[in-house]
Amino acid sequence: MLKSNESINKLEHDALELLRSQLSQVPIIRLLGIEYNVRGVVMDIDIVMNLDVFGKRHTLACEVKSSGQPRYVRQAILQLHDFMARNNQSVIPVLIAPYLSQDAQALCREQGVSFFDFEGNAYLFFDNIFIEKQVTNKPAADRRELRSLFKPKSAQVLRIMLRNPNKTWLVTELAKAANVSVGHISNVRVGLLDREWAKVTDKGIYLSEPDALLNAWRDDYVPPAGKRMSFYTALHGNQFEEASRRVLSSNDNDGLAMFASFSAAQWYAPYGRTGAQYFYANQVGLERLQSALNLSSVSKGENVVITVLKDLDFLRDSEEPAPGVICTDLIQTYLDLANAGERGRESADHLRREKLTWLK
Repeated sequence: MLKSNESINKLEHDALELLRSQLSQVPIIRLLGIEYNVRGVVMDIDIVMNLDVFGKRHTLACEVKSSGQPRYVRQAILQLHDFMARNNQSVIPVLIAPYLSQDAQALCREQGVSFFDFEGNAYLFFDNIFIEKQVTNKPAADRRELRSLFKPKSAQVLRIMLRNPNKTWLVTELAKAANVSVGHISNVRVGLLDREWAKVTDKGIYLSEPDALLNAWRDDYVPPAGKRMSFYTALHGNQFEEASRRVLSSNDNDGLAMFASFSAAQWYAPYGRTGAQYFYANQVGLERLQSALNLSSVSKGENVVITVLKDLDFLRDSEEPAPGVICTDLIQTYLDLANAGERGRESADHLRREKLTWLK
């Protein structure tokens, strides 16, 4: 069954115009005709375009998707391969989507599928024709969607899953562990599955690509919201450590504080030393640190940096690598370090090699 030109939807119309524009840049290509909703063995293909190149006929089979997430890209590839199985003539499979990430593009290349997106990425290869374009920008909608996956409530879920990627979670079990609603777990679940970072079995969901998830989070990381404050203390060495432990081990419902960034990393996988100590705290935790460490406010020359956080749930999500030493967990420590300049990235890489062994 064919769909008339007048009845194709806007996305397909825009995809067709994009394809026309790209092909018009190659003078030796002559358009012979266009068909819509052409039947394959099982599934239809959105657009089939017949071309002539130096008297030789070629067919572009184009599937148009409203999302370029890997989950939908893989579905489109199956549709294209289904169409190719039904048609013996020379068929070039093409995927068109609003935006295709590097992972989605790599998947297309691996499967021998050409692609175009509305952001300017393009890859088409057949006969003597070769078109390839790469852009570095991401559309705002894609950035928003990815960042929503890393917002505080979702981040609680991801940190728990990354601590043991092979563990399979039921939705209700994960919601309880992360202290979020079942509805929120469902949203995170969709985001992970769309990007193929997780898989589902009859026992629940687990992370199948923790490495890819952590890399994406690192590259789009936004530190937890709070007020960053700088101080100076005359305490150092054992005196500083003992005073800090007294404060951290006294955490309760009112006062919360923990080592963060470089200071947390020193308890997991030491990598040199820095000139400052770092903490996350709430207001009462800040006051306890100020008293125990004899902190004085400074505008420069600080050796203690405390971020007073708005999200108290974040402060309750901690680890204790040594008695009385309360730290951000390994995942959060890695993210903070990876976004703390060149020295931080070196420390983050060391921490990842030493402690995040599931990535090897």
